[in-house]
Amino acid sequence: MTETGSPSAYEVVPPGRTRVGGYALCTDDEGRVLLARLSAIEVDVGAWTLPGGGIDFGEHPDDAVIRELAEETGLVGEIDEIAGVFSHVYARSRAAQGADLHFLGILYHVRLVGGALRDETDGTTDAARWFRRDQLDDIRLVEIGRFGIDLAFARAAGRARA
Repeated sequence: MTETGSPSAYEVVPPGRTRVGGYALCTDDEGRVLLARLSAIEVDVGAWTLPGGGIDFGEHPDDAVIRELAEETGLVGEIDEIAGVFSHVYARSRAAQGADLHFLGILYHVRLVGGALRDETDGTTDAARWFRRDQLDDIRLVEIGRFGIDLAFARAAGRARA
């Protein structure tokens, strides 16, 4: 109810759920892209995605993507620029216990500056690997992964033409 006693729009129409995350697009000099495999605690277990994940309450998305990259891969990165935004509504999502889920992913081009590649233990991912473009048809990718890969390779192609 509002202060005047009338119902607000949020009380009349039950909201769906929204999840916002930050995701890293990392490529190397060999033209490979860095991906992380979803672990058994995730809905799409075994599928590959971009390193990244949910933004904690009060956390800036720039900080979240660098934190998630380190947690999931052991690598340290610096943001070059925002690459794009992935937005999709999943009806009756298992990840939202059957509610509709609006998933927003802020994708960043990230330059690696340190760390050593390793797998995450006891987290939302269980492996981190570099993939060549010709290997990507042989793995299962979540939608944000495919979206991000397209952005990463489009950027790489633009650099090659310049």
